[in-house]
Amino acid sequence: MKKLVSLILLLSASSCSGETEANGTELRFSAIPDQNSTELTEKYGQIAAYLEGELGIPVTYVPSSDYSASVEAFKSGDVQLAWFGGLTGLRARAAVPGARAIAQGTVDPNYKSYFIAHKDAGLSPAADFPKGLSGKTFTFGSESSTSGRLMPEYFIRQETGQSPQDFFAGEEMSFSGDHSKTAALVNAGTYQGGAVNYKVYNSMVAEGKIDPAVCVKLWETPGYPDYNWTAHPDLGEELIEKLQAALIGMEDPALLKALQRPEGIIAASNEDFAPLEDLARELKLLR
Repeated sequence: MKKLVSLILLLSASSCSGETEANGTELRFSAIPDQNSTELTEKYGQIAAYLEGELGIPVTYVPSSDYSASVEAFKSGDVQLAWFGGLTGLRARAAVPGARAIAQGTVDPNYKSYFIAHKDAGLSPAADFPKGLSGKTFTFGSESSTSGRLMPEYFIRQETGQSPQDFFAGEEMSFSGDHSKTAALVNAGTYQGGAVNYKVYNSMVAEGKIDPAVCVKLWETPGYPDYNWTAHPDLGEELIEKLQAALIGMEDPALLKALQRPEGIIAASNEDFAPLEDLARELKLLR
């Protein structure tokens, strides 16, 4: 009998825990791992503490192993909020009816990528797309990255009329996994060229992690919509509104620096990413 009672209590506690998360009295969030994972854990730990103070509920950052894992965690409800790139946000919202983008950096409606090259590739910065990268070894970021894959591929196709595979003429082309790895690989000369998130490149230059005379910025893309905070409908409308207000009201320079958004945070909506959705479907990167 004691064992039966214990089992009932255990199941009851488990059920209450799940209900607590679904009712929004606990918040777990994640983010695409677009940089060094150790640094991200430290940065998002600060964001978790801030949100916990603003919302008055427990908030936990849950690291993701890769871009796809962050989307899967959101789909399963293991996390109820995520800092996504444009493409991963589209994939997550497509998989979870009612999910919506609620906030973004003031820079995110007009985000950019850099095409970069090792100095030994013999290419120079220019106002036009760097067609001299043709036939060079090249690395994108994650296969699911907006600024490290989707938009760079789009501009390659638009500016050259070729697919990346044809443009690089069968030379080695890869996906590094994240922006910091792309920049480091090009800086080391492992690849002659790459495509990288402009904020990560600028940050790595400022921190002395790459040398801009060695890892050369060749070309800056036109702007496009990118990063966003996306909320899961399980949180409920009341908590989502509070969460949106907390994110938009984030003013601490240290927190904004952690997000690489010192310019501030603004509201976002699913409609902001409609042009990106059309492009992702065209390139068969969104089903």
